[in-house]
Amino acid sequence: MISKILRALPREKAFYFFTSIGNYTGESAASLKEFAEKINEVNIKSLEFHLYRRDFEKWIDETLEDKELAIEIRNLRSLNYSGTMLKEHLYSIVAKRYGKLSGDIKIV
Repeated sequence: MISKILRALPREKAFYFFTSIGNYTGESAASLKEFAEKINEVNIKSLEFHLYRRDFEKWIDETLEDKELAIEIRNLRSLNYSGTMLKEHLYSIVAKRYGKLSGDIKIV
């Protein structure tokens, strides 16, 4: 189960970051670790766009198959954060989950 969540995905199953429909940022993530790293690299508008469309929780639930993290992200969405506060909380949730599953305390 853990190895499935932490596995590297083929590029066609990666998460692709957009700032709006049709506006690709050039960034993608093909693993939970890469996803956590990209949270700190992509434009905050991309994080807001995907969070409120439920794209993150859907990809994490259906592609990474991590229901627990998907629920945590759904709960974050309900707080209606934006900007830096959203980025910091999203990163914290994802990095903490990655650390718990991988045994890595700090990923970036």
